[in-house]
Amino acid sequence: QPQVVESGGGLVQPGGSLRLSCAPSGWNWPLYAVAWFRQAPGKEREGVSCISSKGLDTHYANSVKGRFTISRDSDESPVYLQMNGLKPEDTAVYYCAASYWNRPLPTQPFELDYTFWGQGTQVTVSP
Repeated sequence: QPQVVESGGGLVQPGGSLRLSCAPSGWNWPLYAVAWFRQAPGKEREGVSCISSKGLDTHYANSVKGRFTISRDSDESPVYLQMNGLKPEDTAVYYCAASYWNRPLPTQPFELDYTFWGQGTQVTVSP
């Protein structure tokens, strides 16, 4: 089963920044859309952002618009989630997910649409 690997989580103070990375492990992912999800303690997993295979189409949850930026340099490069202006409510385990995609992205990523998942990386925002 192909996997994706996340990195870049950690502890940061409110207002700080982190950059998460996601890359395929042992396989290539042209024509794959990639999304970030997060799950805070006691809450359901929610979609944060998604990006098309060429990086031309991106979408964000309202809670992170203007603060987070998803990007990729090419359809075979890693996907990044630059997180600025972090808030305590951004504390969660962040998951990367990928899936073959040959249609327009929806404006919100849904878990069931994504096939390959990473193990998650912890992001903690605390003074």
